[in-house]
Amino acid sequence: MRSTKNTTHKKVTLVDVAAVAGVSAITVSRVINQPDKVSDLLRRQVQAAIDSLGYIPNQFASSLASAKSRVIGVAIPSLSNIVFNDVLRGIYEVAGKAGYKVLLVDTHYSPLEEEKMVRTLLSQAPEAMIITGGDQTRACQQLLQKAGIPIVQMMELLDQPLDMNVGFSHWQAGYDVVSKLLEAGHTRIGFMGARMDPRVQQRMLGYKAAMDAAGIDWKNFIVTTPEPSSIALGGELFRSLMASSHGVIDSIFCCNDDLALGALFESQRMNIRIPEQLSLCGFNDIEASQYVNPSLTSVHVPRYEMGVKSTEMVIRALTGKPIEEKQVNIGYEVRLRKSTRNAK
Repeated sequence: MRSTKNTTHKKVTLVDVAAVAGVSAITVSRVINQPDKVSDLLRRQVQAAIDSLGYIPNQFASSLASAKSRVIGVAIPSLSNIVFNDVLRGIYEVAGKAGYKVLLVDTHYSPLEEEKMVRTLLSQAPEAMIITGGDQTRACQQLLQKAGIPIVQMMELLDQPLDMNVGFSHWQAGYDVVSKLLEAGHTRIGFMGARMDPRVQQRMLGYKAAMDAAGIDWKNFIVTTPEPSSIALGGELFRSLMASSHGVIDSIFCCNDDLALGALFESQRMNIRIPEQLSLCGFNDIEASQYVNPSLTSVHVPRYEMGVKSTEMVIRALTGKPIEEKQVNIGYEVRLRKSTRNAK
């Protein structure tokens, strides 16, 4: 893995925009705050400079230059996905104790929406940003780099983080799940995926790599959909997978616990015994996984700790304290339960 670099880009200022546009800083300010009082030609001229530099107008520019917003911007893909609840709990707890407020946005698993929301966050003059993953648009990356503030990308390990990074390898987690199932004697392992965001795709690639390493043809053992995950969808995908594989699979790796629970309930309706006839494994280890019958094998990720670590890193950066590691592998654990054979 390549080493990470700190963000060294100089923050773009109103004066920089004025220099590129060939006008005064006062004129730039007027274009931004009173566009109806300038000509269309001048407005286009200044806007072109703003776009080329990635300048974000600061709504608090009238405050003293030394004033701090005490705000940390946070962008996550979904406010309705319970997976992010623990992450946010860690972020809010650490930020609150340090005297910082959290400004939260939902990017709806869309890089374009994320770019829009990052612009909105940056316009509020946050002192730092915590964002999810590394699939930002190029324009969004440039905005973040030019903001000149500490940034943490969380939830996955990245080859080239923008600044700091806290996460784990989804590819390796997918590979390890299949390895565990192979060790238990399974040879016909299916995969069920939904939403298919970059992290789910990495889990699927890990699955494929492990199957290839074992010399197992997986081409009829995969069903995926771009639809959002749900327990009901898990049942639908389970029926589809059983049909496409002609019922020969002996285990299934689901990209998350929602799908795995749906598969578990549907298998019970179809009188397929778990784990005697079919083993099931989920991902994320949500609370319900421990309490269904049989209990669900799943990949546990320390999500609360990820939120804590991400926030601690940006606060250390803001307060000038040393950061020993700019990239932190938070790890994961395949927790074996009753839904897989040979579970201990």
